[in-house]
Amino acid sequence: MKTKKIILLIGAIFVIVSSCKNYLDPWPNGNYDSETIWNYQNLVQGLINRCYDNINAPGIANATRNYNDNEGVKLDGTTDDAVLSNTTEVMNRYATNSMVTSQDPFATFWDRDYRSIAQCNMFLQDRRGYNTRYMTNVYNNNLVRKRLQGEAFALRAFFEWDLLQKFGGKGTDGNMLGFPIITKIINVTDEVNYARNTFDECVQQIVSDCDSAIKYLPPAWRDFLTPPADIVYGGGKYWNRMDGMTCRAIKANVYLTWASPRFNSGNVIARWDSAASNAKKVIDFKINVDQVASVNSFRLTDPVTWTNPNSPEIVFSTTYKTGNNDIERMFYPAGFQGNGEVGATQELVNSFGMANGRPIGDPLSLYDPTKPYLNREPRFYSAIWYNTAIAKKLTGGATMYTFENWNEAPTGSLVGKDAAGTRVDNSRTNYHIKKFCYMDLNFAAATQTPSQHSKFIIRWAHMVLDFAEAANHVTGDPNAALYGLTPKAAIKYLRARKTYDGATATFNVADPYLDAQTTEAAFDALVKNERRIETCFEGMRFYDLRRWTTDADWQSVINQPVHGMYIKELTVGPATFSYNPAWQIEVRDFTSPYNPIPYNEMLRMSKLIQNEGWPSWN
Repeated sequence: MKTKKIILLIGAIFVIVSSCKNYLDPWPNGNYDSETIWNYQNLVQGLINRCYDNINAPGIANATRNYNDNEGVKLDGTTDDAVLSNTTEVMNRYATNSMVTSQDPFATFWDRDYRSIAQCNMFLQDRRGYNTRYMTNVYNNNLVRKRLQGEAFALRAFFEWDLLQKFGGKGTDGNMLGFPIITKIINVTDEVNYARNTFDECVQQIVSDCDSAIKYLPPAWRDFLTPPADIVYGGGKYWNRMDGMTCRAIKANVYLTWASPRFNSGNVIARWDSAASNAKKVIDFKINVDQVASVNSFRLTDPVTWTNPNSPEIVFSTTYKTGNNDIERMFYPAGFQGNGEVGATQELVNSFGMANGRPIGDPLSLYDPTKPYLNREPRFYSAIWYNTAIAKKLTGGATMYTFENWNEAPTGSLVGKDAAGTRVDNSRTNYHIKKFCYMDLNFAAATQTPSQHSKFIIRWAHMVLDFAEAANHVTGDPNAALYGLTPKAAIKYLRARKTYDGATATFNVADPYLDAQTTEAAFDALVKNERRIETCFEGMRFYDLRRWTTDADWQSVINQPVHGMYIKELTVGPATFSYNPAWQIEVRDFTSPYNPIPYNEMLRMSKLIQNEGWPSWN
């Protein structure tokens, strides 16, 4: 066997391998070493394809390409939005300060990201991937190599952004640090001991890679944007792959974080402006280009359909898995034949306003604490299962299940079958999650109809939220236009669109509460709440809370108790209840606003500096 000439993987360890058998992982065929793969165009393309595999299934056995992992709803289970039912779950241990170095849930992503970056580097170095011959036809070959070159830059940016978001933070040396930037092949003779680059340097690297990618990629992979002669090697068949709009969206997310208080102590307005500019380009593309007469055309008021892998809401997503019921099993309580693995918090429930668009604490909201689920805004009913909620079949509207979440009952009566504490496979908060669920699936039916599920990694709504937040800080006035759109008009898009159930918002025309937010500070608070509602259970709030806070206030914001709803049934037939929203479930107890650099990496590379707040991980 021929000995490999490069270090192939960077992760839990920078691996030097000489066995061809161990070389199977990054490429479809392991019978070739790092030099001879260049003689086989399918193996060269495999360098890029494997990166998409790493996004779809990030080192997790039987990954479902859905939100039921440590980058999705389980990450929300460490925030004030959700509570995990299994208290021994690693994410729960992290949230309650009982995690040890061997349990680090983020280490697998450090490994995943660097493995993928190494593959991109191999393709990009010396333009070797670009200069590979993929097709005998010169014109078609140019189409393929341009696509792959652009994807290599875009994928590297994607994984670099993931590293920055997960591991960027203030080091023990007092500097704001990112990750070690690696843009070349690591040779066996190279010193494998890297320092972290500064946070600013990492931002510039990601932006540079996105800009390089945009030069090679079309704005989006759409048949109607592709010349007929190019359809075989372009167009909608590459829907789930990187394109120009995805790169713009990555830049918007990077700039938004870089502009946020934690990483922008001087409040450099140009960072907010760059976030708004890039987000607006994606918004405009969806509205002005994607809004065409076709089956999956984008419409401003259309709802998000989570089971549609071709949803026009999508900017970038994983591939889909057919016949999938994992999210329903995870979210439904035991009585509905689910596992009740996670529940919404009372804090999240309180963030949903009333049908007139006002928060529950507003004097004009008409909120009744004795009937807390009456006249709530329609988005609430499409995202949360609560006591007495009825699950109806999507087709025909037949009742499938009625939720019973009361903890106490009159003498001689039974407690609710879905109540917290009655079974380990019920939520601990007396709320269950409806978002993402396919409502034509009934586990009790003789014939079950599971649907497709995928993860919408970047959505149009994310860009609207990015723009509204950033533009408000640029103009200082939510009614002032930036790039032709006011921050308030952007948020109006979201508050006026139909819910996941297809219900029309009652404030789709008049929205007096939104109109009343006329200052930068008041509108910023509204945007943050809208972001919480729109992105709940998608794994985003963990990072939002950290970027919005500073060293002065992060503990008072993040390290707080989370609550559920304690319910007593007072009378039977008709049933009446009392509700106690101050029922404490657990307390968040983080030692740092930053994730730790994986402990094994700290052991192996002396130049790495750990983030603040992890003394036992140094």
